Amino acid sequence: MTSTMQPASSNEAVTKRPGRWLALSVLVLAVLLVAVDATVLGLATPYISEDLKPSGTQLLWIGDVYSFVIAGLLVSMGSLGDRIGRKRILLIGATAFGAISVLNAYATTPELMILARALLGVAGATLMPATLALIRNLFHDPRERSLAVGIWGATASAGTAIGPIAGGFLLEHFWWGSVFLINLPVMAVLVVVGVKMLPESKNPNPGPWDMLSVALSLVGMIALVYAVKEAAGHGITGESLAVGLLGAAALYWFVRRQLTLPTPLLDMRLFRNRGFSAAVLADLLTILGLSGLVFFLSQYLQLVQGRRPLEAGLAELPAAVGAVAAGLIAGRAARRFSVRSVVAGGLAAVGLALAALTVIDQSTGYPLLGAALLVVGIGAGFSFTVTADVILSSVPKEQAGSASAVSETAYELGAALGIAVLGSIVTGVYRGFTGPAGTPEGAHESLGGAVEAAAGMPAQQSAALLDSARQAFVDGLSLAAGVGAVVLLATAVAAWFMLKEQRLENAG
Repeated sequence: MTSTMQPASSNEAVTKRPGRWLALSVLVLAVLLVAVDATVLGLATPYISEDLKPSGTQLLWIGDVYSFVIAGLLVSMGSLGDRIGRKRILLIGATAFGAISVLNAYATTPELMILARALLGVAGATLMPATLALIRNLFHDPRERSLAVGIWGATASAGTAIGPIAGGFLLEHFWWGSVFLINLPVMAVLVVVGVKMLPESKNPNPGPWDMLSVALSLVGMIALVYAVKEAAGHGITGESLAVGLLGAAALYWFVRRQLTLPTPLLDMRLFRNRGFSAAVLADLLTILGLSGLVFFLSQYLQLVQGRRPLEAGLAELPAAVGAVAAGLIAGRAARRFSVRSVVAGGLAAVGLALAALTVIDQSTGYPLLGAALLVVGIGAGFSFTVTADVILSSVPKEQAGSASAVSETAYELGAALGIAVLGSIVTGVYRGFTGPAGTPEGAHESLGGAVEAAAGMPAQQSAALLDSARQAFVDGLSLAAGVGAVVLLATAVAAWFMLKEQRLENAG
């Protein structure tokens, strides 16, 4: 492997910190916190739509503003953790995450909900980079670190299963805001136990935290993602082009500034490592291909197929089961075969599963849906676990926070772009449906709006409206699945070539 970064020394590789596995159990609570929050939103979306009555655009903002903000701040927060201490920023972020979850639960307008999701993104930006960075510093043995990363990823996948099931139960017995309040007990345990169990770690010579770089990163990321979202939904306009150019200029200035600072916010030399760059790119494109589809899948299960929230949550369980199982053995598989075969094979599996979903209709049976979700989970579990391991092992431990932040930025940026682009495809196809006479304009904004409108119409018109709206939604979902499949298969091919000769470290 061609690399400008030096691997861990043999002394580092055999150092085993006492209590590291117990400390890991605290870190995975933070992962669980974020994963549960991300998944329950999809289930709650129909209820939020009915109660707050957001427009189609506002509904997309509720879905993706969290990712917009977190993508803009991850690098800054990862670097801040390197400077002030990863344990400290993790505990501060977890406390804020729990408190802001209350604001999400009691939002009374679409605008307040969007603001609450944005603030949650600020808090969430502190969590994921800190957990991965602490894993890098807790586990110096490469094989143990691979297992720890697998457990970290498996917990995130378990959260995607726990979220819909717990959320489904709560939605059937309480109001939609209750799905955000489940963050509070997890946060409380994390903070109380983390204070005692987590060791502090930081860069011993971090240099100053450059505020201009922070601002450039935030402005660049948010502006660029916003421009893509607007262009996907409304075509290229003067406004979207201007905002996109602003974002590109800010990110260009950010990169140039990092190359000239003696202690940059993000060391751009990390990207000279081919394995690091390939892993980051694979993560970004994979999530881009998956996220838009996943965001709308819960609506399909509930509003098209008529499943109750808890049933919809259980229906999505195979993806999490597959991801947990694959994540736990991914490191071993990558050492036995090769990094590129596990990553590329996992991505190809996800792409083929998405391709299978292009044939769904309103009455598609669960065997096809369940099998596709299981394959998606297995493929993603293999790919994401190995790429996270590659990213962590490619950098010195002093830069673990920054490297982890880059990895998570790719994940969140991919999520935002996926919801923006693929979500806009679904929304664009949906809005074109032809309803019966008297169909209100709000029915064209979202499928939830159509269901609400149909409830106040005569039976014959109501049935016609629902059938037309549901068919349009399914058509949009099928098209988005096809686009996602193309993205994933292309990413698999790119990963096969870019990860050539990449190897995971062995204990030395």
